[in-house]
Amino acid sequence: MTMNTNSPHSPEGFNAFAIAQRQLDLAAEVMELDPKMHELLRWPLREHHVRFPVRMDDGELLMFEGFRVQYNDARGPTKGGIRFHPDATFDTVRALAAWMTWKCALLDLPLGGAKGGVICNPKSLSPTELERLSREYVRAMHDYIGPDLDIGAPGLYTSPQVMGWMMDEYSRTVGRHVPGVVTGKPVPLGGSQGHLDSGARGGMICVREAAEVLGIDLCDASIAIQGYGNAGRNAHRLAVEMLGARVVAVSDSMGGVHCPAGLDPDAVSTHKRSEGTVAAFDDGSGCRSISNEELLALDVDILIPAALEATIRSHNVANVRAQIVAELADGPTTPDADDALYARGAYVIPDFLCNAGSVTVSYFEQVQNAYGFYWDRERVYQRLDERMASAFHDMHDTAQHYRIHNRLAAYLIAVARVAEVCKLRGWV
Repeated sequence: MTMNTNSPHSPEGFNAFAIAQRQLDLAAEVMELDPKMHELLRWPLREHHVRFPVRMDDGELLMFEGFRVQYNDARGPTKGGIRFHPDATFDTVRALAAWMTWKCALLDLPLGGAKGGVICNPKSLSPTELERLSREYVRAMHDYIGPDLDIGAPGLYTSPQVMGWMMDEYSRTVGRHVPGVVTGKPVPLGGSQGHLDSGARGGMICVREAAEVLGIDLCDASIAIQGYGNAGRNAHRLAVEMLGARVVAVSDSMGGVHCPAGLDPDAVSTHKRSEGTVAAFDDGSGCRSISNEELLALDVDILIPAALEATIRSHNVANVRAQIVAELADGPTTPDADDALYARGAYVIPDFLCNAGSVTVSYFEQVQNAYGFYWDRERVYQRLDERMASAFHDMHDTAQHYRIHNRLAAYLIAVARVAEVCKLRGWV
């Protein structure tokens, strides 16, 4: 397995970390950040790159590459997901670790940002091979992770079960039970109630608050969702249950479906499980097949990109007609597209606020692990709602005060919080 620097599935010329740095640079300019502080915050503090062998079921020994980027730990232990993907890259992981740093600061969590992964195709691995891979990754990384150093979580193509294996392997390696080394674990292993849908739930809380400040009646609102993994699927369900809205289009990597009358989340999920895609779903109410690009251009009130980075770019941003763009994916909008959306009056809920529900409930899980006292689902949801709504209004009020777009406003808040702690610690 060879380390990539750019993903072949990213748009030509797309560089996720360059975009993350450009976003920071703009915030630093507006807030007149000290140049030395700016330089400190532009780069990860630590990067770990490991190689390790894994025994396959047929007895063959394969070498894999893994990595972990710990971007900044000024505010506390670093925190972030672990992805298993054939196109995992240092470039993308650096960007995700940076965004996680700002995400934790924006939500005022006592954590820094990190991200990690292994270059592999998890779909080609058996369950036992996946378990061995998960355990070997932890063995290779165990000196650099821990509940007071760096806490992992599920990411792309990893799951609560993978987190359970990782927690068990770390505990075996250090010789004691350490549930807090990862979050997103199964509930019987110390996971938190409400974690599985926390990312989507946090996003829907933000949509609810945005609709209120914009005067949009969600009971009459139409929504399109690009991406139907965990985030997109739960967003579909919660948009109906929490908001009373009408989801008229969904898509995944194989295509999508548009139904103006509205799509039932249970029916679409059942179709996805049986067919492997939402494409070609038809409930007899006038559904039609559409592409991912067509979904972005639908005349809907709310667009939820919940798939890959750089979905909305200069070549297609003019086609986006939604009044609210709620970024459940990481980095779905490039900076030039961001400016274009703001110029035409679209209300963007930036990714590191919109999808922060997951890390917020992960933080709740850490607290519960540390105390050995676990909350019920209602308490988790209540505290998530309070955190997300508070962070939303911090961002909205800042954007309105300075007459800037929401992403820049969120950056101003987050960067100021991280910079303050770096200064207090004497780093600059």
